[in-house]
Amino acid sequence: MGAAELAKLFVWYLVFVFSTTFHEFAHAWAAYRGGDATAYQGGQLSLDPVPHVVRSPFGMVLVPLLSYLTLGWMLGWASVPFDPRWASRHPRRHALMSLAGPAANLALCAVALGAIKALLAAGLLQLPATLSYDHLVEAVGSTQSSPMGALAVGLSILLYLNALLGLFNLLPIPPLDGAGVVEGLAPRTVGPLFQKLRENSWLELLGLLVAWKVFSYIAHPLAGLILRLVYA
Repeated sequence: MGAAELAKLFVWYLVFVFSTTFHEFAHAWAAYRGGDATAYQGGQLSLDPVPHVVRSPFGMVLVPLLSYLTLGWMLGWASVPFDPRWASRHPRRHALMSLAGPAANLALCAVALGAIKALLAAGLLQLPATLSYDHLVEAVGSTQSSPMGALAVGLSILLYLNALLGLFNLLPIPPLDGAGVVEGLAPRTVGPLFQKLRENSWLELLGLLVAWKVFSYIAHPLAGLILRLVYA
């Protein structure tokens, strides 16, 4: 792997860690505001990535690097603890806590899109001849190794990755956040079913596999939507 590829790997990982940390921070903040201090007491109510990496080293370090080397882009996960008794007593607050993570990713997606549109209008970025997940725009008259070129790569990744994370996590399949939203909003008789699914790691793994299969049908239209938003 050459210097340029190593630099791109570094930018990918930096954006991934920031986006995942912001996602988990949003969960922890919403839970804390809703009366559950579990994540706060565990140190996860923080934009410092270290507590999140320590809690989920496999999903925050190993899987992102392996997925980048095999797929060309990063995926992974982290988590924040919450009190299931609090969630049972306050299902609507639990739903808001679950929704906060994907909402944070979609907010970052909007920020990245706004920055790209502003820099395109200012003539600092331009549309590239060849598109990829990390090459939605490029710097005018600069290489990817320049500061503006690195910014173009970073904004491209920030836009696509957070759209991916936000929409994927909204799928209502345990253990994804969308299941927590549905659980919190559904009649109380449905809650025990989701709780049993969360307690079984094999069912959670099966849920992730099903969610990934379902999302494979969404990823391509998502990429097209992002391109239309950038080029509009």
